[in-house]
Amino acid sequence: MSDMPAITAFFDEPTNTISYLVADPATREAAVIDPVLDFDLASGEADTRSAERILAAAAGQDLRIVMVLETHAHADHLSAAPFLKARTGAWIGIGEHIRDVQRIFRPVFAMDDLKTDGSDFDRLLRDGEAVTLGGLTIEVMHVPGHTPADVAYRIGDAAFIGDTLFMPDYGTARADFPGGDARMLYRSIRRVLALPGETRLFLCHDYKAPGRDDYRWETTVAEQRRASVHVHDGVTEDAFVAMREARDETLAVPRLLLPSIQVNIRAGRFPEAEANGVRYLRIPVKMKG
Repeated sequence: MSDMPAITAFFDEPTNTISYLVADPATREAAVIDPVLDFDLASGEADTRSAERILAAAAGQDLRIVMVLETHAHADHLSAAPFLKARTGAWIGIGEHIRDVQRIFRPVFAMDDLKTDGSDFDRLLRDGEAVTLGGLTIEVMHVPGHTPADVAYRIGDAAFIGDTLFMPDYGTARADFPGGDARMLYRSIRRVLALPGETRLFLCHDYKAPGRDDYRWETTVAEQRRASVHVHDGVTEDAFVAMREARDETLAVPRLLLPSIQVNIRAGRFPEAEANGVRYLRIPVKMKG
């Protein structure tokens, strides 16, 4: 039986996010990785058109979605995991260190209803754990640094690495969110780059590097080690940390940071409706001076 997954990518330009439909060709079982819920910040309206595209593709390929895997609690888009679970019966999984992220952000948003045991998710996945997808095996790799809970999913010759690396001409993920750590990120990246050189790396985001006109989200370990502008072979840990920390100081806050965190640490679930039937997200206010 082949250990090569069938992979379909879905690019969401408003959030520069790539979601994946990953299937075992033999059994037709499939996983969805990092699905996007469409959200308009100005109006507060959410809809499921991006997730519907994934469902349509799965139906067209005669696939049965059995799991939804998050690489981490995203800060730049909301997750469509609950919608996909409701439509397919799939379980929702994330790295077990999501509990650390929940503990960090629960007081930030005064989320008194939030449990910090990860129980909003169906499965908390451990480093080195093997998950079965039909005849395929998914290896879970804990790759913290961007957040404490980031994981990558290795399936055959492919690895879905979330927010660790971007395309070689763009670099690496930021490490300045609460719980992030540039030194830890470097060590996680070196762990990914210790995989065989031909391993295909599938990214969660692309922003078009300067001079490039198209979006890209697939590279290889060998290409990253040879050409990454941030972590090619020869870049030391101290040099990376100095670069990453200086660069992070110049970066703007992601546009959807506040709603994304509140929703995604609940496994994509919105807060319960108030007495008037409306659900609300919170905006912490910080007065200067």
